[in-house]
Amino acid sequence: MKGPTYIAVAGNIGCGKSTLVDFICRHYKVEPFFEPNAANPYLVDFYGDMKRWAFHSQVYFLTHKFRIHQELELRRVSRTVVQDRTIYEDAEIFAAYLHERKFINGRDWGVYQDLYQTILSSLRPPDLMIYLKASVRTIRQRIKLRGRPEEQKIPTAYLKNLNDLYESWFERYKTSKAITIDTDRLYYLTDLVHRIDVLKTIEKYL
Repeated sequence: MKGPTYIAVAGNIGCGKSTLVDFICRHYKVEPFFEPNAANPYLVDFYGDMKRWAFHSQVYFLTHKFRIHQELELRRVSRTVVQDRTIYEDAEIFAAYLHERKFINGRDWGVYQDLYQTILSSLRPPDLMIYLKASVRTIRQRIKLRGRPEEQKIPTAYLKNLNDLYESWFERYKTSKAITIDTDRLYYLTDLVHRIDVLKTIEKYL
């Protein structure tokens, strides 16, 4: 890589984001940036009454992610940054899902979109956005294999809805250089050919 670079990795639950971030960071000897854990003060209320608290919860997540991107702006001045999940996904995928399910009404959705667009106007986009694509079947298999208890009961229909929203969002995404990597049959940690292919694909855009 020539000079500091900001690479963002996006994709559904279980598609392989963290694995790819680790792989890129080990190969290029750069530091990963994972979203810090922060307690959303609305989360307990949200799970108790989604329709009432969805808007509040998503505004918190959006504001929190904005602060993270501001921190990334400072880091990228002097070093390469590889980020696992982005602010775009908060708004384009997870908040959009709640709006589609009518947990966020039209008026609140308009306010949320105004806030989101205002934030975007002040953000410098990634140098490269990598979208990891995987089928729901693959995602379910990986969720089962990694064994996180909180993920085992995620409904298949929910994963499918998120996949559809990811596909729709990435078709519209024009903010920066972007590539799609299909991870259904990609084993870039154990297969040398796959590792070389992934690195060649990424380096073409950097």
